Amino acid sequence: MTSPGAGLADELDSTDSVAVAMVDGVGIGLARGDDQWAIPTQHPGDVFGELHAAVEPRWVWWGRETAARITAAPVAIDRGWDVMAVFRLLFGTWQASLGEAWAELNGLPLETLPRMGQLDLLDGPTDEGNPDEPLLPSRHLRPEWIEGDYGTSAARLSSWAELALQAMTLEERMLADRADQARALSTARSESAAALLCAEMSSSGLPVDVDVAHQLIGDAAGPRPTSVRDEDRIRGERDRAVLELAPGSASLNLRNPADVLTLLRRAGFELPDTRAWRLETLRHEPLIDALLTWRKAERIATTFGYGWLDTHVRGGRLRGEWASSDGAAGRMTASAGLHNLPSVMRPMVAAPEGSRFVRADLGQIEPRVLAAVSGDSALIEATRGDDLYSPVAERLGVERDIAKVAVLGAMYGATTGESAGALSGLKANYPVAMKHLETAAEMGRASQDIFTSGGRRVRMGHSRADGDLDAAVAAAAARGRYARNALIQGAAAEFFKVWAITVRRRGRPLGAEIVLCLHDELLVLCPADQAEAAATMVVDAVVEAAHYWSPRPDVRFLADVSIVDRWSDAK
Repeated sequence: MTSPGAGLADELDSTDSVAVAMVDGVGIGLARGDDQWAIPTQHPGDVFGELHAAVEPRWVWWGRETAARITAAPVAIDRGWDVMAVFRLLFGTWQASLGEAWAELNGLPLETLPRMGQLDLLDGPTDEGNPDEPLLPSRHLRPEWIEGDYGTSAARLSSWAELALQAMTLEERMLADRADQARALSTARSESAAALLCAEMSSSGLPVDVDVAHQLIGDAAGPRPTSVRDEDRIRGERDRAVLELAPGSASLNLRNPADVLTLLRRAGFELPDTRAWRLETLRHEPLIDALLTWRKAERIATTFGYGWLDTHVRGGRLRGEWASSDGAAGRMTASAGLHNLPSVMRPMVAAPEGSRFVRADLGQIEPRVLAAVSGDSALIEATRGDDLYSPVAERLGVERDIAKVAVLGAMYGATTGESAGALSGLKANYPVAMKHLETAAEMGRASQDIFTSGGRRVRMGHSRADGDLDAAVAAAAARGRYARNALIQGAAAEFFKVWAITVRRRGRPLGAEIVLCLHDELLVLCPADQAEAAATMVVDAVVEAAHYWSPRPDVRFLADVSIVDRWSDAK
């Protein structure tokens, strides 16, 4: 039987940028330059797979929906262009719709952006123009196409793909205006590959031991409630473990911070607030220890309890939606608790039988990134060792812990505490790096957007002080701290993604797949007999990622790597 895409591969080339849109049961649409192809087929992923295997062009797609369909196809791709991922890079946002992105890229006023209300969805579009065309006469995207009408025929899919190609061209022009055009284009491509990784992780999920999960929830929050009344009873027992240690406080609500302060005052603790770090300093007190224990149990019961398990764990995998950018510094994020799973719950994350995890964490990533993006020769020299903070401490003449806090404080904008005195030493010994941070802070205080080394826009915005000078000064200072931190966090996120997509590509022959990306940490699942090879690959990938990403090849990056059966086993 002849393939629906037979002969098309002869018309394509590996140097082409080819936009794709596809919907199962409908077809696949392709666009390249002035050419468009509409192929009706029940299985568009198969056609896509055949074309990629034969040609391997640089694929272009709109965003998350198509990325999921691409990763479900019987091929794995590494080169691509995700229009919405690149839009977030360019405009410093993550909440924009397709319609808003198209309008911004084309300079169309957002005030005239058409929107579909419930009545419009029921009654059909009321805008003028041909409903078979994706654009309104105003040049805005037709809202019903955004809602899914683009996928009702192969012809419409090819038109949708052609618009994605137009959007990519506009984005390339905007990236060319960044200070380092080549670097910005490289970041756009790695962001797009990271979007594919996110689609894969959303589909595959994180392996968990369901029996252990039930045990951990039970240990912290009690047995599974059999009814609403039983749930109230268990919650009351959990509360009494704290309230009984403070006579006369039975009527207080531990979920109300004001009531908790009252409870503490009655027990003789005069505290300004109930922040965890403040309470930890008093953990030796039985009441405080019970309160902190209650908080952990309450969090598990309400956020990571039986309902969470029932909703998000299917087929032995914890499943949530991954996003390649949080819109601020550009970190990868996820839903369903994948990004904020309490440490006490980590034993539930277990490799299936015959598999193991390779867990890897980038070491001292922020100061190493600062060295790379600032080009400070003295700080670059400090990156040569496994521990960056020791040579910094020696240079400043302070203890290592003070040097560490000072370096991190410089990046986070902290100027008080025991490390404050070391800040002047940092300015004297690492003037280029400190100037790099201060320039970003000055721009932030002035409400000027900043850009990471990879060209990501980080928006500063404005704060209304309504004539209050003190409030205005405080707001400006906060923007300054945010700017200097986002400059480094954003660059670190860009390096992390280059590392992650390198591991994704190089791990494929080993049967290794990334199942978790947490800040600067990767969790890679692989066959047990390939674990050693996978661990070596992950370390080598750090060097390769640094080669492609780092503005300074003499900056050393490293990762702490271990092979474990459960996430909690990693040290």
